[in-house]
Amino acid sequence: MKIKRIVEKDLPISSPGANAVVDFAGLTTSVIAIESDLVRDGKPVVGYGFGSIGRWSVGGLLRERFLPRLRAASPDALRDETGLIDPFRCWDIAMANEKPGGHGERAVALGTLDMALWDLRAKAEQLPLWQLLANRYRDGHADETVAVYAAGGYYRGDDNVSSLADEIRGYIDLGYTAAKIKIGAAPLATDMKRVEAAIDVLGSPNALAVDANGRFDLATALEYGRALSQYDLRWYEEAGDPLDFRLQAVLAETLPLPLATGENLFSSADARNLLRYAGMRPDRDVLQFDCGLSYGLPDYLKTLKLMHAHGWSPRAVHPHGGHQMSLNLAAGLGLGGNESYPGVFQPLGGFADGIRVEKGVVRLPEIPGIGLELKSQLWQFLRDLL
Repeated sequence: MKIKRIVEKDLPISSPGANAVVDFAGLTTSVIAIESDLVRDGKPVVGYGFGSIGRWSVGGLLRERFLPRLRAASPDALRDETGLIDPFRCWDIAMANEKPGGHGERAVALGTLDMALWDLRAKAEQLPLWQLLANRYRDGHADETVAVYAAGGYYRGDDNVSSLADEIRGYIDLGYTAAKIKIGAAPLATDMKRVEAAIDVLGSPNALAVDANGRFDLATALEYGRALSQYDLRWYEEAGDPLDFRLQAVLAETLPLPLATGENLFSSADARNLLRYAGMRPDRDVLQFDCGLSYGLPDYLKTLKLMHAHGWSPRAVHPHGGHQMSLNLAAGLGLGGNESYPGVFQPLGGFADGIRVEKGVVRLPEIPGIGLELKSQLWQFLRDLL
């Protein structure tokens, strides 16, 4: 098996509005297609990947550093003993001569490339990616369903409490039983009205998570945390800067409610520091590492190993991203659930067209690879890459 060509391109993504820090208008991401010389049903096997959701495209890094290294490698260097393209060997070659540290946009570029390599490998083995991962890492056992929650509640200009309530009702109509909304871009009193409106619609505070997207300093994070602690919320997410582990530790020492973070940590090294120094509590807190933003599966597996060493279950991981790669990892590796973006961040947000949310869980399709071909709006773009 050989790589015949690799194509990279920017993909525009629809904006859901703004959170407390970022307005997503004009957002793009990078997509990749890797065409192999392996033929199935008269067509070459192709792996597709993209740079998760919420980060800008990283085409320059891919074109100037990582893709040239793969193209320059000998075919034998990219294959394992089965003769198939090996994502781990490809990852090592793509990362050659990269210095430790600096886990920023480089991690997104590798995550994009790695996603396409795993899609390619699973198709070569004629397995869904979730089953391939279960075979390798869980003795073949994959979760039949994955719990999902609807991520929304963005600030859209009107910031009308009734429109937020209508949005949450729409998620319930789609089959979701839990949701997450944004906080931090409005005064505390206004945000508490938004929280209470969402709880009223969901029927339970434990069905609602809130996300400040790293907006707060310590004093504000504590002020919000104390106000939110009157409710039995699902979790309080990214109150402060993702790398401010001391802030996170003070929150954990002070507040009883579950805390969540991790989506903006882009390496196992950063995850290790979070586990060491942020005071996160394995009995209640949630980790949200996104494989697509953090160097891909090779480094993600290191993060899961570190979690185990620090007394964490993989069930504490609810990956950020709301996309099919994270969904495959959740089912195949036994993670706790998955974010979902119904209707926003299109064409990436959400899952395959035929996948229904039923009582807050989804099943995965029986299709080789990640299943991106089953998301029609995304597939219209991907199929034209080659």
